[in-house]
Amino acid sequence: MAFSKKSLWLLFLTLTLTLVLAACGGKSEESEKGNTSNEGEGSQTEGTTETEVEGGGDLIIAELSDASSLDPHGSNDVPSSNVQGQLYETLVVRDANGELAPGLAESWTQVDDLTWEFKLRTGVTFHDGEAFNAEAVKKNFDRLLDPVVASPRAFLYEMVTEVNVIDETTVQFVTEYPFSPLLAHLTHNGGGIISPKSIDEDYAAISGDTLAGSVIGTNPVGTGAFKFVSWVPGNEIKLAKNTDYWGTPAHVDSVTIKVIPEMATRVAELQSGNTHIIGTVEPAQVANVNASGVASVDETASSSLTYVGFNTNKAPFDNPLVRQAISKAIDRQTIIDGLYEGFGIPAISPLSPGIFGYTEDVTPTDFNIEEAKALLAEAGYADGFKTTLWTNDNPVRQNVAVVLQDALKQLNIDVSIEVMEFGAYLEKTAAGEHDMFILGWSNSTGDADYGVYALFHSTQHGDPGNRSFYSNAEVDKLLDAGRREADQDARLGLYKDAIQLISEDAPMAFVLHPSILTGVSDKVTGFRVTSDNMYHLQDVKINK
Repeated sequence: MAFSKKSLWLLFLTLTLTLVLAACGGKSEESEKGNTSNEGEGSQTEGTTETEVEGGGDLIIAELSDASSLDPHGSNDVPSSNVQGQLYETLVVRDANGELAPGLAESWTQVDDLTWEFKLRTGVTFHDGEAFNAEAVKKNFDRLLDPVVASPRAFLYEMVTEVNVIDETTVQFVTEYPFSPLLAHLTHNGGGIISPKSIDEDYAAISGDTLAGSVIGTNPVGTGAFKFVSWVPGNEIKLAKNTDYWGTPAHVDSVTIKVIPEMATRVAELQSGNTHIIGTVEPAQVANVNASGVASVDETASSSLTYVGFNTNKAPFDNPLVRQAISKAIDRQTIIDGLYEGFGIPAISPLSPGIFGYTEDVTPTDFNIEEAKALLAEAGYADGFKTTLWTNDNPVRQNVAVVLQDALKQLNIDVSIEVMEFGAYLEKTAAGEHDMFILGWSNSTGDADYGVYALFHSTQHGDPGNRSFYSNAEVDKLLDAGRREADQDARLGLYKDAIQLISEDAPMAFVLHPSILTGVSDKVTGFRVTSDNMYHLQDVKINK
């Protein structure tokens, strides 16, 4: 049955008051570039209090969750990436229009089908004084692809067979096969360049009890516009302006990223002026922030997917009919209207509009309880079963869990909801300990390969992204072909076929592409958040 918006909220309120959830803390993994707002210059009128400070100040950001690691090769969640993005830089970037642009590489040339050559910037130094050069680039990508490091981001560059130093400022990447999205992949934060001295120290620290990333993850050294100062886990991370930055220096003196899990507290901090930016604004709080007179909510179209994943290695979720039934029991539009206040669009595939490979020419999973019941009966579960649904501390996701829990009662499925600390959540889902879970995936490269390979290829089970432990030889074949195909039209066809197969197998239920909602003080100018939920802070100014 479908719910009206009013009845959905009444149902949610009742269930929330009676539901006992387990545990605490966590963060969202949700994560082509997006819209720009809050970029107008502040006023500078003599005699008023709204005078612009050309530089200086401590930019305070309040976030739902803490970072898990500051090693760009060692984590793949949004809170970590947002800090890493201020400290490290990539060879290629996307500009404000989403176009590929020079980063630490000034230019590049495709020498042949398998070889890309990059000319590097000169005069760039790491925060520890080490020189940035071709050897540093090689050392970084050798580390990223080292099995000892076991980077969850290695899949981005696993087609790279050699990184060759030509001279001090020239490096060549050789790939196993023609890989057209290489430049897009090089914009991903996983390709952030770490100080070679830090890499050496990190390797030296590896022992039986100490894993790769122990040094870099807690004392990061990059070339970015900000330098690391301190990190009190669960509390705050402090960064300082890099005064020796090779490009245009940041305007603010420092950045303090506070961990404030409670939405009401984050909003109060923004309204009182104690915080300049707050992340993960809940849809129900948007009107409150916009009416405050001191701040507004930046709404950015998102490349991320919110999904319900199934552990396909566990009964009854090893049966695609069961997975299809649950997916058909999800009323996506009602969830968007009722829980997300309309800030999002229904997902018909893993890819959001604007991502290369997105197509509407696939069979979506429509909400239909009667068809869901028939599928479950066909699977041999007409009487239902008991299961658990995991989520983290994102309040809207918890609300989705409650609504899904009630919807599945119509299929005689008894769902227990568990909320856990995010680090444990990722660890346990990577180990396959779950039944069902709610999570997100943000496409930061703008290409279908990133949106489907990590989530559905059988080589990516667990931490890299495929937490459904889904395996389909034909899907693997299509995704491998999509990586190797140089013709863009042919690639589109391969991804369309792969997505259709994935939709039929239903290793996850695609729910929605939520908007990115960020609260920004009226005192802040120059702030930009892109569709992969990444903050750009270099141009930020604080007005007094």
